[in-house]
Amino acid sequence: MARQSGIIKLKGTIGDITFYKSKDGYLARQKGGIDKDRFLNDPKFQRTRENAAEFGRAGKASKVLCTAIRPVLNKTQDSRMISRLVKLMMKVIKADGISDRGKRNVLDGELILLQGFDLNGNARLSATVYAPVSFSIDRAFGIMEVNVPSFNPNSQIVAPGGTTHFRFISAGVEVDFENETFVLAQASTAELKYDNSNTALTILSNELDISDSTKPLFLVFGIEFLQEVNGSFYSLNNGAFNALNLVAIDTGV
Repeated sequence: MARQSGIIKLKGTIGDITFYKSKDGYLARQKGGIDKDRFLNDPKFQRTRENAAEFGRAGKASKVLCTAIRPVLNKTQDSRMISRLVKLMMKVIKADGISDRGKRNVLDGELILLQGFDLNGNARLSATVYAPVSFSIDRAFGIMEVNVPSFNPNSQIVAPGGTTHFRFISAGVEVDFENETFVLAQASTAELKYDNSNTALTILSNELDISDSTKPLFLVFGIEFLQEVNGSFYSLNNGAFNALNLVAIDTGV
């Protein structure tokens, strides 16, 4: 892959060189690849096939998780979130110490490695909310909670300019990676003033209406920044400053 220079930028294919535009600018790469039948059957490509199979599982698992938390994920994410998540999901799969190479999977891997993942890489939760928030997952009753004690917004939240209010959001989800299904529960606070007055104790309870689940459970927590204009609330810069994090995971193991 090479970066295009010069005044005229190209798109398309000339000979065996493909010119295209990406988030990193205008690039060029040489066409390549191997015959499909050879890739599928040649012993020389055994390791490549194994890597491709596991990468495919990482991509599929990432998609299932993102679909499960889509209602809160829509409020904030960065343009490279998916690629960052797939990369981390590969680490989850590679931590599988049971399955053969090429057959490793997320359920036999270490899903706990996803804990602490920021869904918006441009707004890390740990650098945005300094209130002493705590989290709990009750697998027996299917309840996931976020406990936010009283705190001072001005001194314990890093907010972008123009913020008048904010709200905390959370989601608890049970994910069935094998069948690509999920159970979701959401909670959020009312619009809270971004000022120097201490807040009241806040508990966000996400009740999944299931009990004794055997599937992985994920708790997501974040903050949404708002601006009040004539009694209506608007998300600042389309959520670019909102933080969202996989704060707690119970793998069921």
